[in-house]
Amino acid sequence: MWMMITASIVIGILSIALVPWLLIQLPADYFSFPERREHLWADRHPLLRVVAIVLKNLIGWVLIAGGIAMLVLPGQGLLTIFVGLLLIDYPYKYKMERWLIEKPAIFKAANWIREKAKRSPLEKTTPRAR
Repeated sequence: MWMMITASIVIGILSIALVPWLLIQLPADYFSFPERREHLWADRHPLLRVVAIVLKNLIGWVLIAGGIAMLVLPGQGLLTIFVGLLLIDYPYKYKMERWLIEKPAIFKAANWIREKAKRSPLEKTTPRAR
């Protein structure tokens, strides 16, 4: 039981730390395009790219599993699931990200976090392709 509680706390802290870090890493024009641009790892060595993508997805799935566990254990279950969903690759992920960032409260909070990190604010999204 103590291992589950400890894992829940660690995953909760990790998910809370990952959201600002991920927002800070995004280029300011990340949401400016109706379709996702080329993958962020496209310019890397193919082996490094595969390893990075596999690790990113693995961490995402671990966070989703931990978030589901946190729905009944102590911790930020929904936030952890959300961070996991942002990390894994799946169809229509970019459209979901754009839908979220178009919400004024989320856009304002994301730019507040970027401002604190001395990063340029995210650019407004262009209308979605339908």
